[in-house]
Amino acid sequence: MDVFEAIKTRLEIREFADKPVPREVVKEILEAARLSPSGLNSQHWRFILVEGADELKQLAEMSTSGKWVENAALAVIVLTSPKYPWHLFDAGRVATHMQLAAWNRSVGSRVYTGYDEKAMRGKYGVPQEYHIACVIGFGYPKHKIIGRKNRQPIEALAFSGKMGNPLKL
Repeated sequence: MDVFEAIKTRLEIREFADKPVPREVVKEILEAARLSPSGLNSQHWRFILVEGADELKQLAEMSTSGKWVENAALAVIVLTSPKYPWHLFDAGRVATHMQLAAWNRSVGSRVYTGYDEKAMRGKYGVPQEYHIACVIGFGYPKHKIIGRKNRQPIEALAFSGKMGNPLKL
C-alpha cells in the first residue's frame, strides 16, 4: 500500500474480528517500532507484546479508556524513558510506525493512554525508570473500514509564514 494512501485510509478501530494476526505480521509491527526514529537515536523505547484472550482481558481490566482491547488479537505496551525530554514525542512516532505497518497488512489498531499504573507496573514488570506511554491494540477490523475521515480543511489548519496568513497551495 502506498504510504499516503495508508495515512488517508487508516482509522482508529475498537471492534476486531475474531481472527489471529499471523506471526510474520506481528514481527513486522514490532520491527516497525524498532526502526522508528528517536531523539539522538537514543532508542529508549521498549515494547511488551500481550497476546491471548486471558492476557488481553486482564489488560482491559487495568484500563480506564481501553476496555475494547479485550477483543483485539494482540496489544503492544509502549514504554519510554522520561530522562529524555522528547520521550512522549518518540512514543507517538513509534505508535504511528506500528499502526501504519499494521494497516499495510490490513490490520487495524487503536491507542489508549488511560490505565491503572500500579497494576500495569506489577503485572508487566515495568521498572520505575520507564514511563508507560500508551497501549496499542491490533487486529483485523470486525467491519469493513470505509476510510473516510472527518477533518477540517487544510486552510483552517495550516498557514503561510505565520499564524493567520492564508495558505496558498
